[in-house]
Amino acid sequence: MSTEPETAEEAGPRTPDRPEVAPGQPDAPGEHHADGDDGTEADTQADGAREADGTTRTTEATQGTEADSADGERNSARTDTTAVAEVSEAEAELAAQRIERERIERRKAGKTSPIESGAKLSGKAADLLAAVRAVEGGEKPASTVFGDSDPAPRRPAPAPGHRPQPAPTPGAPASKTVEAVRGVLAEGGAPDALAPQVAAVLGEGADAVLRKDPWQLLRAGGVRPDQADGFARALLGAGCGTDDERRGRAVAVWLLEQAAVAGHTALELPVLSAALGRQGVPDPDAAVQSTLASGEALVFQDALEEPGAPARREEQPAGQRAERTTEPGGGPQDDEEGLPVRVLVGLERYALAEESLADGLARLVNSLPEEGEESWREAAREVSGAATELVRAVTVHGLVLHTGGEAARAEPAALLHAARTAGLRVFAACHTPDGCHRLAELLGGDAAEQLVGTVAGLLSGAEGPGRDAEGTLELDLLIVLDAPQLDVESAAALVESLPDGGRLVFSGDPSALWSAGPGRVFADLLGVRACPRIVSRAPDPGPIGELVSGIGAGELDQVAAPGKEIVIVPVRDAGEAVHRTVQLVADSVPRALGVPAGQTVVITPGHGGAAGTRALNAALKERLNPGPGQFGGFDPGDRIAYSPAPGRTMPGVVVKADIDGLHLSCTGAAVVVVPRDRVAGSVRHGWALTAHQAVGTRWAAAVVVLPGDAVQALSRPWVYTAFGRALRHLSVVHGAEQALARAVAEVPAKPRTTRLQTLLRTQLLSSN
Repeated sequence: MSTEPETAEEAGPRTPDRPEVAPGQPDAPGEHHADGDDGTEADTQADGAREADGTTRTTEATQGTEADSADGERNSARTDTTAVAEVSEAEAELAAQRIERERIERRKAGKTSPIESGAKLSGKAADLLAAVRAVEGGEKPASTVFGDSDPAPRRPAPAPGHRPQPAPTPGAPASKTVEAVRGVLAEGGAPDALAPQVAAVLGEGADAVLRKDPWQLLRAGGVRPDQADGFARALLGAGCGTDDERRGRAVAVWLLEQAAVAGHTALELPVLSAALGRQGVPDPDAAVQSTLASGEALVFQDALEEPGAPARREEQPAGQRAERTTEPGGGPQDDEEGLPVRVLVGLERYALAEESLADGLARLVNSLPEEGEESWREAAREVSGAATELVRAVTVHGLVLHTGGEAARAEPAALLHAARTAGLRVFAACHTPDGCHRLAELLGGDAAEQLVGTVAGLLSGAEGPGRDAEGTLELDLLIVLDAPQLDVESAAALVESLPDGGRLVFSGDPSALWSAGPGRVFADLLGVRACPRIVSRAPDPGPIGELVSGIGAGELDQVAAPGKEIVIVPVRDAGEAVHRTVQLVADSVPRALGVPAGQTVVITPGHGGAAGTRALNAALKERLNPGPGQFGGFDPGDRIAYSPAPGRTMPGVVVKADIDGLHLSCTGAAVVVVPRDRVAGSVRHGWALTAHQAVGTRWAAAVVVLPGDAVQALSRPWVYTAFGRALRHLSVVHGAEQALARAVAEVPAKPRTTRLQTLLRTQLLSSN
């Protein structure tokens, strides 16, 4: 590994920073974080979400080192409410996901009668909520709530049918509604640019809703509680205060939304109550109860049976037993048998998704038919070598987990080929188009591209096999690669789309960053240990593979790199880091290794700061593609990162700009036209990315920038993911000193609060 810096140029490029975003205005794409991508703000956000304290999350979004949400921030996605009549790929995808969620809800609801106010759920979710309330009221012990459930019943596989087309997206809010909302916003001193977003979120009559409860303004992306307070005072007068019940409810929902941005699907009740107190809510417990009664959030009581959880009362040493807590804001409670439980509060959409995912996985595990087994045995005979164990596991199990690095992708590819050769209906879904391309290269043949697509394309109906009349995929086997990047809603939609008797393989690298959206699906599945896990022993090749493998094990080793595969460039400050990065991309790497600038990616911990993506992209544009930036700061030839939906980033290049919008050539897609009003919210320059934006894609060369002011952003998953984006060459612009080695050795992924493990244990383990 070389540590000699390349020759510096006489003068480096200037590094202008972007002006701060005005309060209440939507941020640029990727400004908010979904955990894992850990800029300075990432640390603050993940810790803040753990405490459900979202203030720093918004106020720091325009300064310091900001973390990203895989350029799929929810706030930016919500600003795109002035949809044009034409249906874009992103609109079709989001609409298809909404329809899928509605289908899930209808399926779970069955024929149950309406439930009481405060639940807004039916079927199993309603039963669970009612049981929790019964426990809280002392009507029944918690042991009856968390008893074993019956395995999911078998049902016949549906007959093949038509292939649905992507569903159209509902139009923008009525202009009359938008204008009415704009008038209310003007009265309260809020930016009128929020009007389309508020009208879309609150629906018809949004102006009346806003007048009645001004704190509903918090439902618009980028609005903080202090800004909503000012808006409320302007509408209601000085008499309204922090003790207003409406404020408590709105802030509680806002905190849960902020926690979701950081990856949590729910928050522990004491954590939520403490965060409400920090937001100036005088009676947090009353605010939580009001939020639950209004049906805007749900409460759950889960038995603490996870590894490391407190032992049962009879197993705890004397003097160390957890006290029974009856106050809403207290700590862990005990059931009548002395088993500690935790009380969680979460938003309905994520509660439904987690329960649907657990139900669907149990259904797959318990619905393997006897017919067709000969085809699977034939598939097993087709495979030899490292993939044999994986194919054998899939032959007899409906759900299989597969772990490994980049080289391990050859094993799912072999499974896909063998199953298709045996006449089975197969498909593989990856996180990015680049991942699809790499998998198709392993498969070879003209039909390879037809067997591989993205998760987003499969869910939207743009890619993949046909569906029957009920919307079920016509598949015998679905392989999902890059599984750590699956958020809970996408995973639920995939599982619900599979037929009974279908096989599902989740394959991915558990050392990589988790999903940009809420949940940690792959990690939860690995933690439950309720299905086979096949661990690949295929090592990633070359010095970069050796370095990244060591990082995954918590070791930052010195690796021999005789061909300059790895170069360390020490820097003293952020300004020098920007200068040396531009030099590497524009001159040193192309000259020494023959890798053009267009095949080199720059990765840095966050968007803000003196060496964040904004500063680096400004400097790289000035050197590589200078221009006036006449169309929203962009010129033809600019490298961009396009975020069509939350959690997705598509690297590309600007082709041209005209009256229709910005024309982009994105990897794995035809030319995408982004309307003028959506450019600021979904497109940013893309020479430099964050690790979450880059995950799932690899480049010939990668330059990873580690400025000294971003040391708190570093973690083992971040370093592992960033360094692993390079195929041939890795340059590390290193100003973090010993913080890099310390992060690799001591800083794991930030924890996320989810319910999936508890639900999976109930569904999968009881059925087995």
